[in-house]
Amino acid sequence: QVQLVESGGGLVQAGGSLSLSCAASGRTLSRYNMAWFRQAPGKEREFVAAINRSGGVTSYADSVKGRFTVSRDNPKNTGYLQMNSLKPEDTAVYYCAVGQYESSRPNEYSYWGQGTQVTVSS
Repeated sequence: QVQLVESGGGLVQAGGSLSLSCAASGRTLSRYNMAWFRQAPGKEREFVAAINRSGGVTSYADSVKGRFTVSRDNPKNTGYLQMNSLKPEDTAVYYCAVGQYESSRPNEYSYWGQGTQVTVSS
């Protein structure tokens, strides 16, 4: 079992930045691939970014490419999502998830955090 806790969400103006963290406990984070997803009200959960076990391979949704950066610090058992040039359409609850496979599909991830709200005002 892995427990994940996100932090760092909040309210920011358009063009601003936020940095999300995902702290893992229970098992070593380096065992898993990690991803970030988000869900806006009335919409399905969507893929944001992913990073493999070692941190050497990353992938991004087109909507965030060039603005968001995913990273991880395995010794600290923590993953990160740096979000720059935020837009109102980035407003959502952001979730981190870990699993055995590198994927952009939510059902490929076994463990999820509780989510953290990100609100971008125009």
